[in-house]
Amino acid sequence: MNVLIIGGAGYIGSHVARELLDQGHKVTVYDNLSSGLMENIFEEERFIQADILDYPTLVQTLSAGYPGSGAFDAIIHLAAFKAAGESMLKPEKYSVNNITGAINILNAASETGVKNIVFSSSAAVYGEPEYLPIDEKHPCRPENYYGFTKLEIERFLGWYEKLKGIHFAALRYFNAAGYDVKGRIAGLERNPANLIPVIMEVAAGIREEAQIFGNDYPTPDGTCIRDYIHVTDLAIAHAAALDYIRKNGKSLVVNLGSETGISVTEVVETARRVTGEPVPTRITSRRPGDPVKLTASARLAQETLGWKARYSDMETLIKTSWEAYRRRRKP
Repeated sequence: MNVLIIGGAGYIGSHVARELLDQGHKVTVYDNLSSGLMENIFEEERFIQADILDYPTLVQTLSAGYPGSGAFDAIIHLAAFKAAGESMLKPEKYSVNNITGAINILNAASETGVKNIVFSSSAAVYGEPEYLPIDEKHPCRPENYYGFTKLEIERFLGWYEKLKGIHFAALRYFNAAGYDVKGRIAGLERNPANLIPVIMEVAAGIREEAQIFGNDYPTPDGTCIRDYIHVTDLAIAHAAALDYIRKNGKSLVVNLGSETGISVTEVVETARRVTGEPVPTRITSRRPGDPVKLTASARLAQETLGWKARYSDMETLIKTSWEAYRRRRKP
């Protein structure tokens, strides 16, 4: 297949690109490098530095297809802003990039005849859990603007399927973490806000400490429990979802998670053991809107895609992350 990966120079995007290249597909990465990195671009790829808000360039890129190989068979969209806290302070930024950008992608696909889109959605569409584990039938009531934008994009995708015949897979990630299990991706996230990369920066001497937001929750050790999914597992799921919508001619909305809950304290303790570093932490107040526990049901992904997390145990998540971060370790 000829695949355009929008946001393919980023953390998740580069792993998805690597998986598709490994499967023999032709990959073009379209990225403005606002958070993506040139070191995440592979030799086998074609790279276009451009923005999803630049509609003429988007249309031109899709119209041209892959040189010498024809039109694009699919788009994978991973170019949304993702910081939940920032989205509550700067909704206009998230409106323009996430919502307007997605509409541009859909309109460009419609104009150029691309009929398959895989969309990087989020478990943030669910909000406070009413029951656990969360399945796809759980009510969607996002509690931050980032989650709202992801849910709105899913709704746009549904309408474009009805009106324009564009099939889609919306993949609702839980907490993405880890690095390529073969060590082929070295580009580190810029200004990470998620727990595991923050802990890795502490272990590598890039920052002094990691904050733990509350230790008085009703859990065994008092800290929040989350479902972590290895980025290599996510990449495999993207390829499987693309294959599914192309072969079956219908759309899909699925959760991607490990179905295992790990507490913040357990993550820190695993990191200390694997890295051999002290990883200083500081307990601070709870963050508004943080659920006590979030775990996924990934049964639908297993039933429809034959997918199941293979690398998402905490040992592998920390080990592969540390392999990437220790290269940047400060003496």
